[in-house]
Amino acid sequence: MLICTSSSNSFYHLKVNRTMNHTKDIEVATAILDQLGGHRFIAMTGSYNFISDTNSLLMHLRRNRSGSQYLKITLNGMDTYDLTFTRFNRNQELIVVKELNGYYDDMLQQAFTEVTGMATHL
Repeated sequence: MLICTSSSNSFYHLKVNRTMNHTKDIEVATAILDQLGGHRFIAMTGSYNFISDTNSLLMHLRRNRSGSQYLKITLNGMDTYDLTFTRFNRNQELIVVKELNGYYDDMLQQAFTEVTGMATHL
């Protein structure tokens, strides 16, 4: 299911799991994407296939320094974020490249840049 949401005059297309609470999931995913930089983040990094799940946002990444293909950012119970960078190997096994826990919203862009080497803004 493809859902279009708006947040502060920005529009994002997020894929949502049908079994979850759509409104809350969309709000959390949109907030995470806004904290990363919104459309500027998307333009600078080339990230795509944004998927909203329970308190998290999953995205597909372009080729980067860490070799990770996917990033999952999860809002945990302490109002901090956990970032999990993963990739698939040749045997289609999911490998965790890097896992970062306990990051605040203002630290997300810096953490993303440190792991992937991609700038999130000019």
